[in-house]
Amino acid sequence: MLHHGTSRWTEFAVAFLAVLRAGGVAVPLSDRSAPAATEYVFADSGARFLLHGGPDLPAAVPSGTSVLTESDADGHPARPDLPDPAPGDLAQILYTSGTTGTPKAVGARHANLAHGCTLDERRRPLRHSAAFLHAFPVGTNAGQTMLVNALNAHATCVTAPQFTPARFLRLLSEHGIGSVFLVPAMAIELLASPALADATTSGARDSVRLVGSTAAALPQPVALALGRAFPKAQIVNYYTSTEAAPAQITLLFDPARPASLGRPASLADLRVTTAEGLPVPAGRAGELWLRAPAAPRAYLGEADSEVFQGSWVRMGDLGRVDEEGFLHLLDRERDVVKSGAHKVSTLQVENALHSHPQVRDAAVVGVPHPVLGSVVTAVVVADAGLTAAALRIFLLDHLAVHELPATVLFRDALPRNEGGKVLKRDLRRLLAHDHPEATL
Repeated sequence: MLHHGTSRWTEFAVAFLAVLRAGGVAVPLSDRSAPAATEYVFADSGARFLLHGGPDLPAAVPSGTSVLTESDADGHPARPDLPDPAPGDLAQILYTSGTTGTPKAVGARHANLAHGCTLDERRRPLRHSAAFLHAFPVGTNAGQTMLVNALNAHATCVTAPQFTPARFLRLLSEHGIGSVFLVPAMAIELLASPALADATTSGARDSVRLVGSTAAALPQPVALALGRAFPKAQIVNYYTSTEAAPAQITLLFDPARPASLGRPASLADLRVTTAEGLPVPAGRAGELWLRAPAAPRAYLGEADSEVFQGSWVRMGDLGRVDEEGFLHLLDRERDVVKSGAHKVSTLQVENALHSHPQVRDAAVVGVPHPVLGSVVTAVVVADAGLTAAALRIFLLDHLAVHELPATVLFRDALPRNEGGKVLKRDLRRLLAHDHPEATL
């Protein structure tokens, strides 16, 4: 178990690689984890060692766990004679985001983590940049991707220990950043920051040629705003998951086609199917699958799973590919709101909410209804003065009647996990506990 915080990204990287080199299995554990989550991860993974770099041990560490600190490591000599791990050996256990339920343990082998790495200078990624910038937590799938990039990419990796818009924009200028990687929550905060205007005046944004978003769907208005904020950059959506990596689709966002995440260079590793696994024609909606280019990951302790089918990984999303090859993400399967005879995409409603100039953030969930089965409810972070009535009037021009939120609740912030994903299960608990009328 590797206990880590956001401020010690480099130390975690060294510890992570040392565990892998020694033949161990790395299990990241955030210092933001609640005691119950810590207890669960220890019990589920079977971890027997805790590599700990902070002053205080995490709560709920099981008795009998061997705790190692940096000072303990200093007393051990280097062991260059250790045998190399085999490509098929288990290297890492990473837990899913748990946005709707209990996190699941996903095992990755050495061949999976090292896929795509090369010593050929001509083929190393991010060659268009002298440096790339991110602020992803180290123990997330996005953070692990940045770690591999730090080892493999042509560009230098610059890491912001904790995301704040002012610091992030300052680093653009200090390091001549060519590539920027964000999650949608960071993009939303960045675009709303007064520091963005200062970055325009200083020319700090002129060096940026790529802005990549991952971890969740980038709302259409946010993608368009990023294009305006970084006019010389290509906006890219990276479509992947903890289960699928290193399988990923790189989608080049086209401002002329904002309804789509973008068009992949190749559709060979993406397929759209019926619930029974049969391919659907262009333009038809279905389940999305990605093909893993390396040894696929697997859920720990599960010999068979509907998610992993040979080299293909079921993404849990509904989408379609149009006749021109653009991918349209419709919704997470579990988030679709079934209201009466209609199925409502929460992503579509969220896109409409984000298009209002006073809305800073928004999330949509379905809540039970005694007649319709479910109704749409929106939780919104907005500037002062916006009312639910005014917002609903605005939405009449963007949504069908059955897509309009039956309830709009205003909050100071949305609950998010360490990777920036909205915790919709927490929103449903909030609605059921504090606003029972929203479930009627």
